[in-house]
Amino acid sequence: MTYQEKKSIVSVVSAILIFVSYCLYMYPRYPGGEGVEPSEVFHYWGSFVLYLTLFSIVAHIIISIIFNIVFRLTTNEKEPAFADELDKLIDLKAFRNSFFVFVGGFLFAMGSLVFNQPLHVMFIILISAGFISDVTGSVTKLYHYRRGV
Repeated sequence: MTYQEKKSIVSVVSAILIFVSYCLYMYPRYPGGEGVEPSEVFHYWGSFVLYLTLFSIVAHIIISIIFNIVFRLTTNEKEPAFADELDKLIDLKAFRNSFFVFVGGFLFAMGSLVFNQPLHVMFIILISAGFISDVTGSVTKLYHYRRGV
């Protein structure tokens, strides 16, 4: 298995673990119930998205550093120092697929508002679209490194 394949697998697993652990941490803090001020709900969802973004970035950086250390210790090889044409093409295809999934989720989230769904449905769809687009990009990279372009 190549470095890129291993990195894609670690990226998929870490994205799932980060998202699930953060959601399990934040779920009990939802200000649900009757008589809750809308500002409290907006504050919750705003902080959810902001902190998820920050938490995800920091966790991905830490996991990437740990992965590179473990990879180097186990294989005695360095991370590839350059990206060739195949790497760039695979990155572009992964970005495209990830972008399409997120835009589709965004449109679906806005559509939920058109059909008079509660605001929390829109936020859940939007956050889920971000997560699924992240996983889609990593799975696309793994697929193309395994099967070719």
